[in-house]
Amino acid sequence: MSVHRRSQLSGAHALARALVLTAAATTVLGMATGGPAQAAPGPDGSADRKEVKARVEQLYDEAEQASERFNAAQEAQQQLQHEAGTLQQQVAVAQDELNQLRGDLATVAGAEYRGGGLAQTVQLMLATDPEGYLAKARTLDQASERQSETLREVVARQRRLDQRRTEASGKLAELEQTRRALAESKQQIQQRLAKAQRLLNSLGGAERARMAAQDAREAEQRATRGTDRLDLGSAPPASERGAAALAAAVKMIGSPYVYGSTGPRAFDCSGLMYWSWRQAGVTLPRTSQAQASAGQRVSLSDARPGDLVIFYRDMHHVGMYAGGGVIVHAPYPGAKVRYESVNAMPVAGVVRL
Repeated sequence: MSVHRRSQLSGAHALARALVLTAAATTVLGMATGGPAQAAPGPDGSADRKEVKARVEQLYDEAEQASERFNAAQEAQQQLQHEAGTLQQQVAVAQDELNQLRGDLATVAGAEYRGGGLAQTVQLMLATDPEGYLAKARTLDQASERQSETLREVVARQRRLDQRRTEASGKLAELEQTRRALAESKQQIQQRLAKAQRLLNSLGGAERARMAAQDAREAEQRATRGTDRLDLGSAPPASERGAAALAAAVKMIGSPYVYGSTGPRAFDCSGLMYWSWRQAGVTLPRTSQAQASAGQRVSLSDARPGDLVIFYRDMHHVGMYAGGGVIVHAPYPGAKVRYESVNAMPVAGVVRL
């Protein structure tokens, strides 16, 4: 984590995050190898705690960045699957139509071969019904014109079919790359959470117990049940939809943070924004980076309830402005959706939809 960010995080915020990661990483501990990382010793354990908390904060940020990459890859995968399926369906339909045209050509060619032994003039001279033959000849000329048109259509359709097949092959190749990116991002999340767990384990049981007690006190102080304890100010939402989105997000306070989740029972940071604005009739992009470009940028001093607040230089975290310098967001693994000071993290921008 950067020095700039640690200077902005309150001690309570950093400590709560470090302790909650202990529980969050337990489920993936078995995925990592090697012994626990050791922190520099201190006479009362304080140096150990500070170093471990700083490193765990950094690992959490790296895990959340990987999570947003996971979300982006997952969204791309869904789009590519749809596009590839559509193209494959178009290829199948075009192939059936082309086969039908080729069958028509084969029928006409066979008829000409069977009746082409005599020139039309000779056939007319020998015909017992010359008038009937002339009518038939005119029909054959028309059929020949149709045959030429059909042949041109076959060539054009074959060209389009080849193009669709090339496009489908390209989409399938992109899809495979996206699947590999998904697996890599998921592995990065698991590795960083497991490493955070080992760091916390290096403190020993007594230190973790003291951290747990302190976290319990701070959790009580930061509890978000009962919004009467918060002063959200009197600024009105920027729009009716913004008000509806904020109301939806506030209803989810207390829901757990889970990587890659968009509700309705669990959320990650961008997933909460995505779900809340869907309740207001607006479909946002899936990731915090994409959400940063989803609307009009405004200054933090002009933020209104319902605006999106994007955090960190790489924009890997997002919350919703609730008023009074407070956001509602899904913080990190093991924590629940809650209110938080907008100054708890470095703000990269504010977006109004």
